[in-house]
Amino acid sequence: MDGDESMSEGSDKSPTNLKDLLGKRPESKQSSMNDSEDNSVDQSDLDFVYDDADTLTAELGEFYSYTEEFEFALNRECFESSFGCSADKQWTQITEKERRRFILKIMDQLEVASPEVRLSIVRVFAYICQGNFAEISSEPDLLRWVRYNCFLLYDMGVYAAFFDVLKLRIDMAKSRSVQTGPNNAPTRKASIPNVCFLDSTEMRNILAVLYTITEVLRSPSSDDSETHRNLQVQFISELSQPVINDELPALVLFQPVLTVCSDKSSTIPTKKILLLLWKVILASLGGLQYVQEQRNAKREEYGLKPLPEDAIQTMKTMRASTPPIDQQSMMGGMNMQSSKRQRGSATSGSSTSNGGSNRKADTDVGCTFENNKSGDLDFESLDGGSEEEGLSSEDGDSPDEDVLIALPPHEEKPREIRALPWSPKIRTKDIQEFLDHSRNKYVGFKIGPDITTLAGLPQPIHESVAVLKQHLYVPLSEVQMKDEEELLRNPMSRGVNEVVAQTPTEILYKAIYPNLPQYMIALLKILLAATPTSMQGKSDTVNILSDIMPPQMPSQVFEAMKLQLDVNRHKEIIVKAVSGLLLLLLKHFKLNHVCQFEHCAQHMVFANCIPLVLKFFNQNIVTYVQSQHTISLLEFPRNVIGEKQEVSEDSLKPTGADAASSTDFCWRNMFSCINLLRILNKLVKWKNSRIMMLVVFKSGPILKRTLKLRQAMLQLYVLKLLKLQTKFLGRQWRKSNMKTMSAIYQKVRHRMQDDWAFGNELDTKPWDFQVEESMLRSRVEKFNSRRYENDLWGGSHGHGGGGTNHSTSSNPAVFDDILVPVDNNLQSVLNQPVDLPRVFTDNYEKWVEREVFTRQIDWDALLAS
Repeated sequence: MDGDESMSEGSDKSPTNLKDLLGKRPESKQSSMNDSEDNSVDQSDLDFVYDDADTLTAELGEFYSYTEEFEFALNRECFESSFGCSADKQWTQITEKERRRFILKIMDQLEVASPEVRLSIVRVFAYICQGNFAEISSEPDLLRWVRYNCFLLYDMGVYAAFFDVLKLRIDMAKSRSVQTGPNNAPTRKASIPNVCFLDSTEMRNILAVLYTITEVLRSPSSDDSETHRNLQVQFISELSQPVINDELPALVLFQPVLTVCSDKSSTIPTKKILLLLWKVILASLGGLQYVQEQRNAKREEYGLKPLPEDAIQTMKTMRASTPPIDQQSMMGGMNMQSSKRQRGSATSGSSTSNGGSNRKADTDVGCTFENNKSGDLDFESLDGGSEEEGLSSEDGDSPDEDVLIALPPHEEKPREIRALPWSPKIRTKDIQEFLDHSRNKYVGFKIGPDITTLAGLPQPIHESVAVLKQHLYVPLSEVQMKDEEELLRNPMSRGVNEVVAQTPTEILYKAIYPNLPQYMIALLKILLAATPTSMQGKSDTVNILSDIMPPQMPSQVFEAMKLQLDVNRHKEIIVKAVSGLLLLLLKHFKLNHVCQFEHCAQHMVFANCIPLVLKFFNQNIVTYVQSQHTISLLEFPRNVIGEKQEVSEDSLKPTGADAASSTDFCWRNMFSCINLLRILNKLVKWKNSRIMMLVVFKSGPILKRTLKLRQAMLQLYVLKLLKLQTKFLGRQWRKSNMKTMSAIYQKVRHRMQDDWAFGNELDTKPWDFQVEESMLRSRVEKFNSRRYENDLWGGSHGHGGGGTNHSTSSNPAVFDDILVPVDNNLQSVLNQPVDLPRVFTDNYEKWVEREVFTRQIDWDALLAS
C-alpha cells in the first residue's frame, strides 16, 4: 500500500519528506508478490469465523484513530468539570436517579449558541459512552459500564437528540462547500489541501456517541435484563421507521457520503460516517441469521420448499485447500526430483523400467486420494504465475511424486463416509431443455413448456426426469419475476389490489430510490480511494483522510511510522465498512424483491464495480490479509485503562499474544476480502454479459492467486467465480488448469445439466448478452415506475422517505401512460389553460399580419376541399 503518497492528500507538505523519514521506498507490486510467495505455501488453515461484525471490543476500538488519542483525556476533563467529581461523588457510586437528573441537566445545553459550551457538553456524553474509564480498572468492567451507560442514554432520549444535532452539522458542512458567486450562482470553493482532524472535532464526538449506542444496542448479551431487551426492540424499530424528524436515520447518513465525494475540502469524518451507516442498516434490517430465517419464511409463503442447507453453517464445516506454490519453486522442485530419480536409477541398475515407475507413481497417487479423508484437495501443482505457460500436473514429473513414495506406512483406520458438501440443484429451465431434446429425438416434435407429459418417451427418460425433479430448486427470485410479468400483462385485474408489505427493507428502498445511483457511485469512489492498489492522482479526488491527518506533518521518524500505520489502518477499516454495507444492501434487497436487487446491482455494474473489485485483488492478497497495522497500546479500551504506557518504536511490533495472533491474519481484512468476493458473485451470477466482463478483464490469474489463502469460505467464492468463466475460456485453459477444475468439482455445488466443464465457445451467444441486459433493465424500470414513481412525483414520498405508507397501488395511471383516461369533452379541452412561450406572444401580431392578413385565401376552394 502506498501510504506515504496517500497521506499527502490532507496536507500541503511535500510527500517526499515523509518518505525520507520512513527511510524506504514503496516496493513494486510484482516484487512484493514474489517475496512472499514462499511464506504462503506452508501456512495452516486460517482460524477465521465469518460473522456480521467483529467483537464489540474490536468494533469500538476501530472507530477511533490513533491521532485522536489525546481527546480521551479532554473528554474526561469536561466530564469532571460538569459533574463535579470528588472522592465521595463518582459516576459509579451515585444512584441511577442522580445519573438521570444529571443527564437531563446537560441535555438542555446541547443547543446553546456558544460552540465551546456545546463541544464541552458533547465531550461529556462521549465520556459517558466510553464507560467513565477513569473510575474503572479492568476491561470487563469497562465494557459492562459501556453497556449500562448506553442503555441509560438511549432511555433518556439522547440518541434522538444527537441525531438532530448531527443533521444540523451535516447541513452546515454541506453549505460550507458552496459559495455564492457572480449573479448569486452557487460555486464550489477551491480545494483546501490542509484539512486536518481538528476541523471535525465536534462532529467526530457526536458520531462517537451515536456509534457506541448503536453498536451496544445492536449486539445482544446474555447478561441483558428484560428492560434492556425491550429497549433493544424499541431501538431497532425506531431505526427502521422515519420517526426522527420524519426522516429515516439511514437516509440522513447517506447525505454526507455524497458531500465527501463532491467536495475534497469537506471536513466530514468519512470513516466514522461509513461505520455508523453500516451499523444502522445492520441493526435495522438484520444480519446473516435473520436473512436465512426470512428466506425460508418467504419461500414457505410462496409455497416453495425450504432451502436445502444453511450456506454459512455448511461453509464452516469445510476445510481449505492447500495453496498453490509459485512457478519458480515448482521448477526448482521438479529439477531436484529429477536428479533424485537419476541417482536412484544409477543405484538400482536397470531392473526398473520406465513403465514400472509410472505404474508405481499412479498407484501411490490413487492410494493417497483414497486415504485423504479430510476432503482436502491438493493445489501443490497449481501455478501462481501466468496461465499461458500452462504448467499442469498431468506430466509424469509431479512435484509430489517423491513425497508420496517416501510416505511411511500408516495404521489403517475405519474409512469415513465422504460426500460432497452441497446437495445438487437443477432449474425448471434445465428440465425443460432436457425434455425438448428427448422429445425431438424419440417423438419428433415439441409440445411447449411442459415438464409433466412423458408420453412416447422410453422408460430410462422417465427415470431421468424423476431424478431431476427430486433435485428441482425453484428460486424465490424466479417466482417474483414471473409475478411481476403477470402483473404487467394484467394491470387492471392484478395491480389494483396489490399489497406491498411495509418491511424495513421496503421503507429503506423507497427512501433511497431517488438518489440510489449517486449513493452507489459515491460508495464505490470511496472504496477506490481506500484500495491499496489505487494509484496516486486517480484516487485523490476523494479526501478520505480528513479526519486523521494532523495539522502538521511529523518531523520525527517514530511519529511518521505511527502515522503511516494509522493511515493504513484507516483505509482498511473504510474498505471493511463499504464492503459490509454493499453486501448487506444486496442481500436484503434480493430478499425483499428481486427487482430491487437488480436495480441496485445494475447501478453498481454501471459504476465499474466489477473492475474495481478485481483491481482490489490484483495485489499480494496473502500479505494484505496477514498485515497488522495495529498498535495494541493505542487501541480502545486498552489505552484508557490503568496507567498510560509510553509508546515506543518497539511497541509498534506486536509481542506476546498479539504476536502469536498477528502471524495468522487480520480479521477485518479477511472480512473485507470475503465480502467483496460475495458482492462480485451476486453481480455476475446468471448474467452472461457480466461474466464476459470477468473474462475480458482477465480475472483468472488474479482469482487463482487468491487461492493461496487457506480459508474455506474465501476459496469457495473464488472457485465459484472461476466456474462461471470456464466455458468461455476455452478447452486449452481447462486443460492447463486441471487442479482448479478438480477443486471446483469438489467444493462448488453441482447443477445438473450444467456444461461448465465441457462447454465450448461455439455454444455461447455473445450477441445476445446485451439484449438480456436491456430486457432486465426494462423490467426493473417498469417495476420502479409502477411502485415508486407515482409517490415520488405526487409528493407523498417526501424527501426523507417518510410520507404515507401506501400498502396498495390503487391508481391505474402508475402502470403506463396509455391507461390514463382521455378527456373527450370539447369544452373541457378548450377551457384548459395553455402556457404560450414569450417569443410567441411578442411576435403574435407580426405573425398574424404576415401569415393571415397579407395572404389571399380562396375560401370557396378551401371549403370545397
